[in-house]
Amino acid sequence: MIVDAVLGALGGLAGLGAIWAGLSLRVVQQFQKGVVFRFGRVRSEVREPGLVALMPIADRLRKVNVQIVTMPIPAQEGITRDNVTVRVDAVVYFRVLDPVKATVNVQDYNFAMSQVAQTSLRSIIGKSELDDLLANREPINQGLEVMIDSPALGWGIQIDRVEIKDVALPESMKRSIARQAEAERERRARIITADGEFQASARLSEAAAVMSATPAALQLRLLQTVVEVAAEKNSTLVLPFPVELLRFLDSATEVQQRNLLTAAAVAAGAKAAEAAVESGEIPKEELDQEPVRHELPGLEELLGMLPEPDGLEGLDGPDGPDSPHSPPDSPAGPAGGAPAAPER
Repeated sequence: MIVDAVLGALGGLAGLGAIWAGLSLRVVQQFQKGVVFRFGRVRSEVREPGLVALMPIADRLRKVNVQIVTMPIPAQEGITRDNVTVRVDAVVYFRVLDPVKATVNVQDYNFAMSQVAQTSLRSIIGKSELDDLLANREPINQGLEVMIDSPALGWGIQIDRVEIKDVALPESMKRSIARQAEAERERRARIITADGEFQASARLSEAAAVMSATPAALQLRLLQTVVEVAAEKNSTLVLPFPVELLRFLDSATEVQQRNLLTAAAVAAGAKAAEAAVESGEIPKEELDQEPVRHELPGLEELLGMLPEPDGLEGLDGPDGPDSPHSPPDSPAGPAGGAPAAPER
């Protein structure tokens, strides 16, 4: 009887111990921290990960996740400082730094962070210009992080990073930006083309100075260009032809035609002479004789053949002695004698 009573007492104590252990022992995960409320009052001591012992019935344990939370901010529509309507969405990375404040000071810190992020994003849109939202986002991200971090410090939350993901523009603004970018690219292309033309002209002037000293180099360059163009076999090739060469060919053609005409005339004359000999009109001995060559007299002999000045008459006027242009007192006339010879 005594043994049974002792065993029963031990079993009851064991049951009570199991119930007590079930009510007082808790397990906190590695990524969590525990906040203990004893009779509704928060304990300043935060329970670390592991096995945690609580006072049964008096203590309540609340586990808080201390991992980094990635919270997307819904797209917010706003008007920038330069009066452009845009839609901007972002993302916030934060974690709980003080579990007690995150549990006591705010009811739901996730919802509170979402609302603060949305209002801060709309505010930063109104303070920024479109060019900054598109190309200079780092200062905007930092300003947005400061705006969100101010109320989050009182909730025991630390902001790790805030980034703007996308900026949606109206279609009209997209076309305007595209035209601006196209005009900028066109300006750069024209500048590059002009610079290339300037450098090419400088090089060509130097090459022209070199080729002017050796004209054969220009012909060699021309032949090289012809070879390069002819390799494609799909182009019409136009070669420059010197005018001097055309003139030379023309003169050579005229000389050849004259020679042919002369040869034809000689051949015709020879045939006519042979025909005359055969008909008996010309003796064959005359045809075989050497042609007589006549020589022109010399210059002195030609000058001696000219008439003397005294034999020249009628030189007083342009129309002779009876010319109406002769002066009235001139001795020339029908009754006058021979006029005096003009002085030479």
